Amino acid sequence: MRKDYLLTPGPSQVPAEVLLRLAEPVFHHRTPRFKDMYKSLTEKLQQVFLTKSDVLVFASSGTGAMETSVVNLIPKGKKALTIESGKFGERWTEICAAFGIEHDVIKVEWGKAVKPADVEKKLKDDPNIAAVYATLVETSTGVEHPIKELGAIVARTNAILVVDGISGAGANELRVDDWHVDILVVGSQKALMLPPGLAVMTVSPKAKALTEKVVKAPAYYFDLKAALKAAGKSDTPYTPALTLMSALDVAVAELLKEGMENVFARHAKFAKAARAGFEAMGLKVYPERPATALTTVLMPEGIDGEEVRNIAEKKYGVNIAGGQEKLKGKVVRMAHMGYVGPMDIIIGLAALEMALAEKGVKITLGSGVAAAEAVLKQ
Repeated sequence: MRKDYLLTPGPSQVPAEVLLRLAEPVFHHRTPRFKDMYKSLTEKLQQVFLTKSDVLVFASSGTGAMETSVVNLIPKGKKALTIESGKFGERWTEICAAFGIEHDVIKVEWGKAVKPADVEKKLKDDPNIAAVYATLVETSTGVEHPIKELGAIVARTNAILVVDGISGAGANELRVDDWHVDILVVGSQKALMLPPGLAVMTVSPKAKALTEKVVKAPAYYFDLKAALKAAGKSDTPYTPALTLMSALDVAVAELLKEGMENVFARHAKFAKAARAGFEAMGLKVYPERPATALTTVLMPEGIDGEEVRNIAEKKYGVNIAGGQEKLKGKVVRMAHMGYVGPMDIIIGLAALEMALAEKGVKITLGSGVAAAEAVLKQ
């Protein structure tokens, strides 16, 4: 008999009570019942993200919300500033290019975080920048960017700050209002503990005002003005993924029951335990500023991370992620976000220890597990 463990940075594990809500009969969405549920959901999401801003829910992946926040927020004659530090930061640039939106780019070495001073200089030198597109957690490298510092800088200008929080929000500390995040985009399949299929977006008053300067956005389904207008009536302009939304209402209720400060602390502790375990095994944490949502570690010289990952999955049923593009085969990535408990950390580290040993790496079995246990029992 095989038992699988999901420790990839998306999709993540889903609690039983959320799965049970997904199994309930479908109901009609143009009804008071749906509007009541949607209102309840958005109010809970405001508490999760620590914001009073409007919250929208789209039936799409997180990339749909990313596209929405690009095509609706750059007025004619203005430009976007994107921050690239990995595959997902590059997506901001790719979306701009796909729609012919003028943009400038700050390129950051993979594994490193953007320097706030570089963003500040760009904004000072170019008053035509209408929006800065950043990433909370660059999933491809495991680095966490200094969003709080970026927010303080952007808030002093006419530009807005747009943050891809798809792999970080709900795990990493994030305070939308206090950190001056004007647009936050999130995917349902990460720390929000739901299957893929929903994108969530927060929209500040400053961002809403900017949409009014975009005369005709190149959007139909992802028309932000239409979505905001419908949201004012606790509704959506087009058919919502109401079953997923109802299940998300259950998931975020669990986060709020725990309390967001406790949620942040739990994830920070799991991240500390995972890093302690990897380092005790002799592995080096790759990013200079490791994220709370996942840990990315370099493989020993001559060891193919894809082979290690395959052993962990096929022999021990533990699913972790490999590297992307230039990091393929060089790193493995283990998530500790969402519906994760202390034993998930232990299981993930144990599987990696055994997989590395099978590949001939000289490793003391149990060393990583012991180091993680020392953190977890505190």
